[in-house]
Amino acid sequence: MEKNIKFPIIDLSKLNGEERDQTMTLIDDACRKWGFFELVNHGLPYDLMDNVERMTKEHYKKHMEQKFKEMLRSKGLDTLETEVEDVDWESTFYLRHLPQSNLYDIPDMSDEYRTTMKDFGKRVEDLAEDLLDLLCENIGLEKGYLKKVFQGTKSPTFGTKVSNYPPCPKPEMIKGLRAHTDAGGLILLFQDDKVSGLQLLKDGVWVDVPPLKHSIVINLGDQLEVITNGKYKSVMHRVMTQKEGNRMSIASFYNPGSDAEISPAQSFVDKKDSKYPSFVFADYMKLYAGLKFQPKEPRFEAMKNAEAAAVLTPVAAVETF
Repeated sequence: MEKNIKFPIIDLSKLNGEERDQTMTLIDDACRKWGFFELVNHGLPYDLMDNVERMTKEHYKKHMEQKFKEMLRSKGLDTLETEVEDVDWESTFYLRHLPQSNLYDIPDMSDEYRTTMKDFGKRVEDLAEDLLDLLCENIGLEKGYLKKVFQGTKSPTFGTKVSNYPPCPKPEMIKGLRAHTDAGGLILLFQDDKVSGLQLLKDGVWVDVPPLKHSIVINLGDQLEVITNGKYKSVMHRVMTQKEGNRMSIASFYNPGSDAEISPAQSFVDKKDSKYPSFVFADYMKLYAGLKFQPKEPRFEAMKNAEAAAVLTPVAAVETF
């Protein structure tokens, strides 16, 4: 990281004191200039976070590590000789919380792990909704506006991607996760505090997101860029592989419901003219499925033209969170 670039780390507890205005300004500045920020003193119990980390690493070791090694062999990645650009070096499973949980459908999870992840998911969901209201306050939208938009006719989509990034013998040959912006709304990440790897692109420079004990990293998805008419932006980010250490990543995605109608808030649009499209979230996800690792701007352009979007055939399945 360049010396003059200081990643935004925000103490959320200061919202309750004399430094509230300053803290709100820091959040707004991070949303406008970074698309990322890191929260400390966010209210999630540290003992719960410690249990989530311990059980996630135990689950990987017991149930997923061997499968990951078999995947590497099947794809010929166990003996990397040339750079690979179409595969990610990660072991992942998905938990869906809303609109309907799949927590009890995930194989091999212990009862204790399920209970812990259910508790963790609910607390992160509450934090996400609090943050959405803070964004509304900062940017001049009425309280609850973003939550209402995300609701659609039934419920927002909320889920967690549980990932491990095992040691890679040749990290220069393959990414842990290729560069992309997130399709959805608000992403809340509980990441490993010992093994780094997450980077974001700022002003043409890849910047490390610092691994801090018990922090929650926040980043904005494409939908918030659209709704704010570009005042807030989603940002390209990636995960770099490491020679040592298994990096844990627990990313929770608070996204619009599948039938939610997304468009720039009217107060941000001059004379009904906007550089961003209006669309149904599920339609955007269909487009995103095949274009995840490409720049977001052509996706926005394609969504402006329903006919153009209709002829694009997704080439890969992508979770809606």
